[in-house]
Amino acid sequence: MGGAVAIYVVGVLWGLLKIHAPVPQRLALAVCWPLGPLAFVVTVMLLLIALPVAFPKVGIPLWLAAASIWWLVS
Repeated sequence: MGGAVAIYVVGVLWGLLKIHAPVPQRLALAVCWPLGPLAFVVTVMLLLIALPVAFPKVGIPLWLAAASIWWLVS
């Protein structure tokens, strides 16, 4: 978790100090910085949810295997 926080802080500082833009746009960039990784996670989750519908021969066994592993581990 410390590495993720460090990457976040470096991105915010880069956006505030090195970008050639007015101060309000710099602040907006710093506030919106975490939306990129969040958008990636949401996209991957939606693709995994749609997988059994789009490709049932691959998606359903994958979901069953994942559920079985989750059940065995917990």
